[in-house]
Amino acid sequence: MILYVNGDSHTAAAEAVNAHAFAEDDPFLNYLGRLPHPANLAVSWGKKLAEIVKFGFKCDAESAASNQRIIRTTRHWLSQRVRPAENTLVIIQWSTWERQEWLIESTYYQVNASGIDHVPASHQQAYKEYIAGISWHDVCVVAHQLIWDFHLELTQQGIQHVFFNGNTALEEIAVDQRMDWGSSYIEPYNAKMTYNQWLRNNSFETVSKDSWHFGKEAHSAWAHFVLQYIVKHKLI
Repeated sequence: MILYVNGDSHTAAAEAVNAHAFAEDDPFLNYLGRLPHPANLAVSWGKKLAEIVKFGFKCDAESAASNQRIIRTTRHWLSQRVRPAENTLVIIQWSTWERQEWLIESTYYQVNASGIDHVPASHQQAYKEYIAGISWHDVCVVAHQLIWDFHLELTQQGIQHVFFNGNTALEEIAVDQRMDWGSSYIEPYNAKMTYNQWLRNNSFETVSKDSWHFGKEAHSAWAHFVLQYIVKHKLI
């Protein structure tokens, strides 16, 4: 069996044991580009969970990733597998709703509302308009539908999967518009059950006061929480 995980910096374990988000932040690992730093990935919640259940491990997470990237890369990896429904458990941590992926001249760019993302000069004005036009409610609604459609896609393929939210829940979604996800999504509409808030509520602190990221002890705790969830719901 393979445990396949995807997400943003929380799943890439940014800053878990060193100050790096991307491997290329380390001058000795520049050739690895935007991949997770290997030392951080080694203590990530996904790697820890794979070790506990004795599964093979594949992580496609990238710091600052959008949900569009998460779905694109997950779909691509699964398409390369032989009988993924029989030998794969997919666990996805969703990023914040406002992030987008832009394909510009054959290169994918991850953009968010920080105002400091790098995009080509040809798209600087579009980037300014994107930031100015963000409606939190609207991006939440769009993300909700995007994730639901992907859930249906995986379900139709018979691929076992679990989703959870990183920093933000889908609480903007009206009660009458909420979906029945079964056991495939850990409390998607509950702000207390995001990865970030669950760790904070269980007395874990970020690696520094200016960081959104958690250390290896927090990753281990989340791995055990997810383990309990997948055992309870008979996903392994």
